[in-house]
Amino acid sequence: MCTDTSNGPSYGQCPDAEGAARKREVFSFLRYTHIFAATVRHSLQLKLLRDASPHPLTLPQLHILKLMCVDGKHQVGQMAGFLGVSAPAATKNIDKLERLGLLARSRSERDRRTTLLSVSPIGRELVERYERLETARVRAALAGFEPEVVDAFARLLERFSVSLIEQEPAGDGACLRCAAHIKAGCPVGVVRGGCPYQELRGPRRGKSAAGDAV
Repeated sequence: MCTDTSNGPSYGQCPDAEGAARKREVFSFLRYTHIFAATVRHSLQLKLLRDASPHPLTLPQLHILKLMCVDGKHQVGQMAGFLGVSAPAATKNIDKLERLGLLARSRSERDRRTTLLSVSPIGRELVERYERLETARVRAALAGFEPEVVDAFARLLERFSVSLIEQEPAGDGACLRCAAHIKAGCPVGVVRGGCPYQELRGPRRGKSAAGDAV
């Protein structure tokens, strides 16, 4: 049995030193990926959202606003597809955003039966405030790292994310794992057979928050 738990719990039989080393490697990797994911969610998402918004918004509601800022008007059904939730769930989030004055509904000029959604000036200001806080926080955290190290780290995160996603069933739900940081040619979208945002969005073109054509 594996009795060395200095780098985590034992995982059953250890046939040789290489197997034991591999188990420690996996344990260490899982430990730090969980810490990284939890830290990003708390420090770069939830905390900044509380700082940027006077309202108790959720991350999916923020993502709705960010998508509206990227590309104008969308239908309720499209937002459900972007977020990978049911139409009733999307409607509930949209209703709250409208009550808060962050989103507005309007009738389509082409089809009066169709309701379109657009972000209000107040909603756009909230998103811009959030993105300014996000940029400042990341820049401060990266201040001690060389640009080439940051670039290499980002590419490693991309490679590992794609490797994990490749093991999932094809067409397994919506994507938007980028939290509305849309980029053309996204390798995650390539693996999944296309970005659902771009598919539902159609042939229109715009600019992402980072300035990339999407």
